[in-house]
Amino acid sequence: MGGPLFGKIDEVSSNDQTSYLPESADATAVQGALGDFLGDDQIPAIVVFSSDTTLDDQQLESITAAVEDASSIPGIESDVSPVIPSEDGLAAQVFVPIDAEAEVADAVRELGDELRDTAPSGVAVHVTGPAGFTADLVAGFAGIDGILLLVALLAVFVILIFVYRSLLLPVVVLATSLFALCVALFTVWHLADAGVLLLSGQTQGILFILVIGAATDYSLLLVARFREELRVTHDKGAAVLAAIKGSFEPILASGGTVIAGLLCLLLSDLKSNSTLGPVASIGIVFSMLAALTLLPALLFAFGRAAYWPRRPHYEPELVAEENGMPSKGLWHWLAGVIRKRHRPIWIITTIVLAIGAVGVTQLNAQGVPQSDLVIGQSEARDGQAVLGEHFPGGSGSPAYVLADEDSLQETADTLLDHAGIDSVSVTSEDSPSGSAPVTADGVQPLGPPGTPAPEPTVRDGKVLLQATLSDAADSDAAAETVTSLRSELSGTGAIVGGVTATSVDTNQASIHDRNLIIPLILVVILLILMLLLRSIVAPVLLILTTVLSFGTALGVAALVFNGIFQFPGADPAVPLYSFVFLVALGIDYNIFLMTRVREESKLHGTREGILRGLTITGGVITSAGLVLAATFAALSIIPILFLVQIAFIVAFGVLLDTFIVRSLLVPALTTDIGRAIWWPSKLGRKDAEPAALSGGHRAPAHADASGAASGATHTDA
Repeated sequence: MGGPLFGKIDEVSSNDQTSYLPESADATAVQGALGDFLGDDQIPAIVVFSSDTTLDDQQLESITAAVEDASSIPGIESDVSPVIPSEDGLAAQVFVPIDAEAEVADAVRELGDELRDTAPSGVAVHVTGPAGFTADLVAGFAGIDGILLLVALLAVFVILIFVYRSLLLPVVVLATSLFALCVALFTVWHLADAGVLLLSGQTQGILFILVIGAATDYSLLLVARFREELRVTHDKGAAVLAAIKGSFEPILASGGTVIAGLLCLLLSDLKSNSTLGPVASIGIVFSMLAALTLLPALLFAFGRAAYWPRRPHYEPELVAEENGMPSKGLWHWLAGVIRKRHRPIWIITTIVLAIGAVGVTQLNAQGVPQSDLVIGQSEARDGQAVLGEHFPGGSGSPAYVLADEDSLQETADTLLDHAGIDSVSVTSEDSPSGSAPVTADGVQPLGPPGTPAPEPTVRDGKVLLQATLSDAADSDAAAETVTSLRSELSGTGAIVGGVTATSVDTNQASIHDRNLIIPLILVVILLILMLLLRSIVAPVLLILTTVLSFGTALGVAALVFNGIFQFPGADPAVPLYSFVFLVALGIDYNIFLMTRVREESKLHGTREGILRGLTITGGVITSAGLVLAATFAALSIIPILFLVQIAFIVAFGVLLDTFIVRSLLVPALTTDIGRAIWWPSKLGRKDAEPAALSGGHRAPAHADASGAASGATHTDA
């Protein structure tokens, strides 16, 4: 039922930044009042006509006729502005309001195409402004339903083929992930349609990737456990039940850790962050349910055939001889190296990771201009550059100032005195253009001398001033202007909104969220690990190693972003999202490892249990890490700066966790510490009797068809 909803997310989602701001933000308050002054909700598009030679009267008349013809395009409002020539005569601009309820991207594209066909020869046409950038974002997210999902699934399929050397098992695992995604999408779509959740393009993309990656990871754990059980029992039903029993706790703990971390986002001021928490949590819930219900049912249906052509054989004697652990292979060799050289290994890896983390100081996560959100070709960005050459940089994206009627002139004087403001007008229903210019002498008439000045529109004792910025609306200079104006107007009761103010408020809220939520997530995950491992020392060590890994991933990413990709910066939410996914998901691999280590420690002692846990789980955790890194890397095909940066940081960080932290640092460090890692539990005070050394190897879990005696499983022991 969720399948048909792919491709329909745009019906219930929005990429409007203002709708995600906190209610207390000035930009939110101003945005809420704009409808009272400007009429229906509209998004302005700015059409810039430019030429290498001065535009003559005939060309301007042709441009006017072309714009009038284009006003019949669906979604374009009738109140198109007159053609406004630039002072240098080389360009002209037109403000075209587009209905926010219409398909903005389609209207912008059709507007640009028609004007290019009808514009005078030698005149270039660009569509920019808020509507132009919205169209760019929509185009950037266009492949999120199709190509993103296809690339992610193909990457996972290739990895699973390589891991299992089987055709059927990868299909079974991917079917589990796809069904989880369909149910999650079905649930989220209807919640968004009912207005319970807010959805955006970036939330949608993260949901897709998160569900595919997490469901596959949980499936790999259960599939590996099922293979183990098939080696000691003929009964595939018993093997499935034993696999569920052995996988239930780590899957539940891993999923619960991710959900707990995601739900911390509910405390965010930004709705784009707070709504990601429940949306992604719904995806994780269905990922766990699919891995613990649908997958076991499919494995039971196929049995050993699922692994064809490398079916696991019934070989309890060999299992007994191996004492539950492979006696050869990469992970057996690595465990032997760690046994002998654990202290140098954890010291060297810690130093290397710490050096990488130093790069964090080079990360510029203070926000990026709207024009840089889309990577690659951008007509709106090109148009903004042309606009800035011939008109005030903020033309078409004014700062809206909501002021008391009695303080109109005082507020206007403050605006006019600021170096970052080019001109000021006040909204007026009496004016044909909808506004009237304001100077130090008051509201100016629009006709010949003696014509009365238009009366400002007043709503609830408020007037709306429009201040044209001297700099591009998404520039740092414009942001400084808005911040400065807010300070100067603080005593008048006037508040500043608009595109620039929205960006400023978004960045401030993101920084607040980052500083609040990151420490909270650490505390929540630490408590979950303490409950899971019945220890204090081990969870603290796991958290510290994961944070160090995150710092290294962020530091390396900063160097790559600045030196190789030369990105203009990063959104303040990039470190927050990266932290949520890397710490919550990265800790999964430590959970997979340490739950098995604890299980083995009860049988063989702590140090032996650590090395056995590493050897037994090495293959499955490495496979899970590769899958998750590949799925997040798939986000980079969407040409949105935020998603590309998240893709790199998370993919690189997951690989770092998988191959360095979980494989070297954690096993070597815990081996050096020994049984004290389980303090204050019994395992921390005194090692359990090493049952395996006295012949207590892992016996068949159930009586098999040949009458083999029932024995104790790892968990039973």
